[in-house]
Amino acid sequence: MIILSLEIQDSAGKVLDSASGANYVNLIYPAEYSEGDMIVFKTDCVNKFYIIQLDDALGNNFVYITKNEFCFPVPFDDKKTGYSTKAFSGKMHLLSARAATPEEIASYKNLAYNVYDEHGDTGCYPHATANVETRNEPSFYARCVIDGVHANSSHGFWPYCSWGIDRRDDAEIMIDFGRDIKTDKMALVIRADFPHDSWWDEGTFEFSDGSSMTVSLIKTAAPQVFTFPEKTISWVKLNTLIKNQADPSPFPALSQWEVYGTEA
Repeated sequence: MIILSLEIQDSAGKVLDSASGANYVNLIYPAEYSEGDMIVFKTDCVNKFYIIQLDDALGNNFVYITKNEFCFPVPFDDKKTGYSTKAFSGKMHLLSARAATPEEIASYKNLAYNVYDEHGDTGCYPHATANVETRNEPSFYARCVIDGVHANSSHGFWPYCSWGIDRRDDAEIMIDFGRDIKTDKMALVIRADFPHDSWWDEGTFEFSDGSSMTVSLIKTAAPQVFTFPEKTISWVKLNTLIKNQADPSPFPALSQWEVYGTEA
């Protein structure tokens, strides 16, 4: 039996509402959020898989939790531009968490998806990081490439969020899974707000097992899928991105990155 809890805390750490349960918990919070509020998921069993819903507009997410507490700051102002306008809004909120089932854990799926990813070492995986994020704006954070949103015909606020590289030639992004996984397929969705956007002709995947794979990219709004012999890895990086030199735009960007596989 796993004891789970969900809390809403204010900026001073005062618990405004909470709920707990064995293997499953839901929390109905009948109030508007205030700036500084924090959603806190607690478990007495770490290094386990959970299905969490921290907002009913964002839905359920399969995650791997390595800490007893996962703290998610309720976004306000510019931080909210990376999420649906319906998320964290209004006077009624439904949150839930439960242990993932064996069937959910074993299934072949996109293991890079985490709409609740946050900056820092939160203990909630998968987790995206990068060496650059355009102007440090939330709509260009690394987390945007694992939020499950493919909309790429424009740029800026949700649903057109993307990883922005601020014109850096050395831009690099990484997805950390927090444990070993097996993967044999990935997909990249470049931002396609042409002619504002450019694109990359080439990029290189570096894997935690020491291997690498260079792939060719084209100008398209569609997902570009890459298959390869199955690898057991704990993280993967995308770097050595070569922009198309014939296109005058200086703005290539990545809208989504999917990594398909199973648990190792």
